[in-house]
Amino acid sequence: MTSAVLLTRSDADNQRLAGKLAGLGIPALSVPLLRIDELDETPDQQRLILDIDRYHAVMVVSPVAARLGLERLDAAWPQPPVGIDWFAVGETTASVLREYGLPVHTPDSGQDSEALLRLPIWSELLARPDLKVLVWRGVGGREHLANHVRAVGGQVDYLELYRREPPQGLAAALESASQADIRGIVLASGQGLEHWHAAAGRRWPEQSTWRCWVPSQRVAERAQALGCTDIIVCEGADDSAVLTAVAAHPLTR
Repeated sequence: MTSAVLLTRSDADNQRLAGKLAGLGIPALSVPLLRIDELDETPDQQRLILDIDRYHAVMVVSPVAARLGLERLDAAWPQPPVGIDWFAVGETTASVLREYGLPVHTPDSGQDSEALLRLPIWSELLARPDLKVLVWRGVGGREHLANHVRAVGGQVDYLELYRREPPQGLAAALESASQADIRGIVLASGQGLEHWHAAAGRRWPEQSTWRCWVPSQRVAERAQALGCTDIIVCEGADDSAVLTAVAAHPLTR
């Protein structure tokens, strides 16, 4: 018999993924590790959208960033500007942009900045002496792509659209999950991992033995540093990557 898996994205995302896991005979519970707080638009952010046609590339790091960024783009531009290369970290993010009518570059494997930079088009972009890149994201985040762009004299600006906070009652929800015979957890980001670790508190020695499916080697290394002992690296954080990894490494009682 398969043990239940804890899903940690938004309730809507968890419900969708739980339905797919149920089709594989894998039960799941939902405990979101992140609360998304949309940020008010500042004059500086408004200028980034109004001047978006001055950028050669726009990188969108999440479905939330795609949705919120497109809302602002739609309000400022009667139609999408041309001449921009759009990049998405992950197929779910790419699908939001495609539904809006934007052509999107996304890697065939991997869902992080490293995978994006392996796309052939980045060799052309990084060769430009005047390269300008805009990144749509939440507050904070990695600088890997920005470091590559700046290393060749390019410019990177950030449109930060939301803040990620721990949900209220997270510690109690994790406590309930422990009592519900949860033995595995699906993590979608490094920040989710940090929220889990902080909220687990005195139960961390127990919860750190759960199998954790993580979206990248970088998150796996951080999980190991925090004491996790059973780590599976998925090829990203979208439904397809998670389903493949969980099905390949099922939990059994």
